[in-house]
Amino acid sequence: MKKLLLIGACCALPSAMAVAQDYPARPVRLVSPFPPGGSVDLVARLVATKLSENLGQQVVVENRSGASGNIGTEMVARAAPDGYTLLVNTIPFVANAFLYSRVPYDPLNDFAPVMLISSSVTLLAVHPSLPARSVRELLALARSRPGELHYASAGPATNPHIAGELFNLLGKVNIVVVHFKGGGPGLVAAISGEVGIAFTNFAETSGFVKAGRLRALGVSGAKRVAAMPEIPTIAEAGVPGYEFTTWHGILAPRGTPRAVIALLNERLKKAMAAPDQMKRFEERGLDVIASSPEEFSTHLQSEFKKWGRVIKERGMRAE
Repeated sequence: MKKLLLIGACCALPSAMAVAQDYPARPVRLVSPFPPGGSVDLVARLVATKLSENLGQQVVVENRSGASGNIGTEMVARAAPDGYTLLVNTIPFVANAFLYSRVPYDPLNDFAPVMLISSSVTLLAVHPSLPARSVRELLALARSRPGELHYASAGPATNPHIAGELFNLLGKVNIVVVHFKGGGPGLVAAISGEVGIAFTNFAETSGFVKAGRLRALGVSGAKRVAAMPEIPTIAEAGVPGYEFTTWHGILAPRGTPRAVIALLNERLKKAMAAPDQMKRFEERGLDVIASSPEEFSTHLQSEFKKWGRVIKERGMRAE
């Protein structure tokens, strides 16, 4: 038996090496498990364009949305570990494990981290008809009308949902979530006044704030955003300790050869360091990180623990 295992291992090693040496020999699929129009889809398309140039093969973005990212994420987890099917994801990748009674993948063990691409802040914005011009005024309004105010979410367990529930938890209020099928529809609902409050990605929302169609009350990060320095952080504006930073990362199925992961990381670093790419990300309120696979792995473990605590304390569920 030991001899057979040894033969199997010896056979597997040349096979993995051959895959790495020939890679990439055909187009690469980058799965976005959310609908078009949100920050994950935006990052996927920005990355795909530049990575295609650096890989010498086309990188095709494929949207496989549903169940707060679970459908597309499971598809990648079960894909062949050959580097031709990759995943771009964000906080629900780790948070879903605590929100759903069953998740069809293990975020820490079923994937090989490739790179933590970028991060971005969320804007807390309200429809102009809502009588709140600051975070403190919004808190006061929410306390005077418990359960009557609503905020838009891109769906259960998505970034806006988690950002909103963190605001409820730390602000000691009860603003009711209204789930939509994606970040785009949720933002449209806030702009139209269907719901009064939105926690949305800076890149998606800043233009509507500048046009006067939404009123920004705060940014979710630890510091103000250079593009709109007049907007305070939510923490300094009335909710001490509040910080919510969206991140975007690229992963491959577990078992993908280390040489392929290393090659992808190297080409991604080159793509993200290009001045035109840096500018594209900056203009959309995205901060480039371009981490190593090991740094991304550590980040995922930290985020798993962090959001697990918040979700349990808030009693959040998604089915």
